[in-house]
Amino acid sequence: MKNTTNDKNIIKEVTINAPIDLVWFAWTISERVSEWFAPETVVEAIEGGAYELYFIPGNTEGMNTKGCKITKLINEKELHFTWKGPDQFETLMNNENELTNVNVSFKSINEDSTKVIIEHNGFKDNEDWTDAINWHQMAWSGVLDSLKSALEKGEGNLCCQP
Repeated sequence: MKNTTNDKNIIKEVTINAPIDLVWFAWTISERVSEWFAPETVVEAIEGGAYELYFIPGNTEGMNTKGCKITKLINEKELHFTWKGPDQFETLMNNENELTNVNVSFKSINEDSTKVIIEHNGFKDNEDWTDAINWHQMAWSGVLDSLKSALEKGEGNLCCQP
């Protein structure tokens, strides 16, 4: 039993003027994920499938979530996957058996708008982790802005470009 009382969570949400199926596909089809999140992606939309983002095209050594997996998938409702932080936090948060988790929830507000809630958990509540938490707070805000822009205007703004 892991002690979760000193873990920290990041929670971000956004409302997107797009139907839930399009928002869902934006997260679960590789070609669509690469329009707004990372330029190269490997997404296998099944539990246990890959959820790999490559923020620098062609680079499989750094700035990626290689090896991350979908841990829960409920169509148009829930998408959970393991996560690796950027290179500067690699020693802290990219150890295979201690990865953080990203849980994305989808809620249809009406036929033309969808709420997306990201909950990123598993951060430790100690000083070493402060920068990682702050970085991800900023990054998830940018990611959701890009998702909203991609779906509403067709203009994604890829995250974490060098």
